[in-house]
Amino acid sequence: MAIVLVRHGETAGNAQRVLQHPYTPLSERGLAQAHRVAERLGHHRVAEIAASDYARALTTAELIRDACGAPLAIDPELRERNFGDLRGRAYADLGFDPFAPGYTPPAGESWEDLHRRVDRMWDRLAARAIGLAGDLVLVTHGLVCHSLVSRRIDLGGAAYTEGRFANTSVTIVDAAPPWRLQLLGCVAHLDDELARDTRGRSGLASIGP
Repeated sequence: MAIVLVRHGETAGNAQRVLQHPYTPLSERGLAQAHRVAERLGHHRVAEIAASDYARALTTAELIRDACGAPLAIDPELRERNFGDLRGRAYADLGFDPFAPGYTPPAGESWEDLHRRVDRMWDRLAARAIGLAGDLVLVTHGLVCHSLVSRRIDLGGAAYTEGRFANTSVTIVDAAPPWRLQLLGCVAHLDDELARDTRGRSGLASIGP
């Protein structure tokens, strides 16, 4: 059995490079991506699904639930990093890098805050995954995936670079410690058009809110 990390489908905010609000919905393209990843996971033996309650992740998770027939639970600790007062603003208008190490957005989360939350979530849900008769699917956000995979997952010598979590990418790790990586940021379920990065950037800015 395994733990499967899924990033949500694309939103207009992703394409426009905006720090998003929780209620930002999937775009038409994002819905198409979410249907594809749901179809892919419909061929897995999925025991349970947990999802962020942000609209873009929850819609993605609901489509996966419908394809898999597995129960879906909401878990607020799977939410994207909180950018506080910067939400709704375009990256280009800020004049600085909101993802820079050491930067804390006003009324938002620091990197350290995010890492602590991700660690709490992972310790709790990974413990649950061990007792399941199938895979545990976690539907979440780019920076949550980055925080987790870059710090807590045994990469087995594989090189990890920022920006590996495209919309609806699938990452699979062993369900038991040391949580060895099986698959990283895979979008094989998307055709060339749906897999194309409409933002034209790499690094943390391409996986951010």
